Amino acid sequence: MALDKPEPCPGFWKGKKVFLTGHTGFKGTWLSLWLHSMGAQVTGYSLEPATKPSIYEICRMDEIIPSYYNDIRYLASLSAALCETSPDIVIHMAAQPLVRESYHDPVTTFEVNMMGTVHLLEAVRQAVSHGSRISAVINVTTDKCYDNREWAYGYRETDALGGADPYSGSKAGSEIITDSYRRAFFHPPGSADPIVPVATARAGNVIGGGDWSKDRLVPDGIRAILEQRPILLRNPKAIRPWQHVLEPLSGYLLLAQHLATSKAIFAQGWNFGPDHASSASVEQLAGLLCKEWGEGASFASELSADHPHEARYLSLDSSMARQELGWQPRWGLGSAVTHTVEWYKAWHRQEDMRALSLRQINEYMKGVQTG
Repeated sequence: MALDKPEPCPGFWKGKKVFLTGHTGFKGTWLSLWLHSMGAQVTGYSLEPATKPSIYEICRMDEIIPSYYNDIRYLASLSAALCETSPDIVIHMAAQPLVRESYHDPVTTFEVNMMGTVHLLEAVRQAVSHGSRISAVINVTTDKCYDNREWAYGYRETDALGGADPYSGSKAGSEIITDSYRRAFFHPPGSADPIVPVATARAGNVIGGGDWSKDRLVPDGIRAILEQRPILLRNPKAIRPWQHVLEPLSGYLLLAQHLATSKAIFAQGWNFGPDHASSASVEQLAGLLCKEWGEGASFASELSADHPHEARYLSLDSSMARQELGWQPRWGLGSAVTHTVEWYKAWHRQEDMRALSLRQINEYMKGVQTG
């Protein structure tokens, strides 16, 4: 079980019991599949898939991942599931993940993203008090947890948290809640080693096959292409740190390995963002998507100005993850778009998408570049 290489290690994960919330979502499905392929015993806790189609259902994940289908806002059921599972590692990804949806339903957004975090950490605390030996907990938040000043440089882990919209504010709150639980219960002041090492992970705008969420560029774009109409862009000049979904997931896996083996020094917040060259405007990404798809795919700016506020510029500084974890992005923006389009085209041809997704994970691990 060599951990000297800065990448997810099958030898570490084989046989590990992993409790993963939000496993039916886009990122959760990819992470479940990757963990299962390395021999981990994954148990999921989530609502039923939120979209139709759903990558979780397309990849037939219910055949390989045992699940609790419930709401993280219900502490009693969450705590019971975690105690019954007695996991080695807990990864919290369940969330209301959409900025525009947070304007339509801010109450649910704050309940799920903040009180959901409280319930997950409280369930961990209760499980540990009943004898569970949990070696690592990761709360996955977002790059949008930072108080965005529209700076030209990337945000660092020490920069101020905040949010001008309910989604961003709820994720900043999730970060603060995690830090409070860490210092109050999991690594109290004066103790040499943490009772449970707890970290947070912040990633950029992920793209990849199988995302069917509404109000996101790639899913909206794929729907438009398949319906033979132009992709409509709300904020064509907005710049985002685009990255393939496997990039931050590799960071979460690597962080969990370090938390479980090296403990306290890794129990903090971490950025997992792309290289600066992978930051691009919405318009530039739409152009790459249409070029890769071909077949007359096109885009246009949406004429309506009736949109809620969204930041125009946001990027992450991932220097700490590079220096302390050895984590490095492997796929540039071109390769990320190529693999994304490959996935959706294969799905449209009704191929075996679990097999194709596993092949893309293997290509990522081998550093195969395309595009």
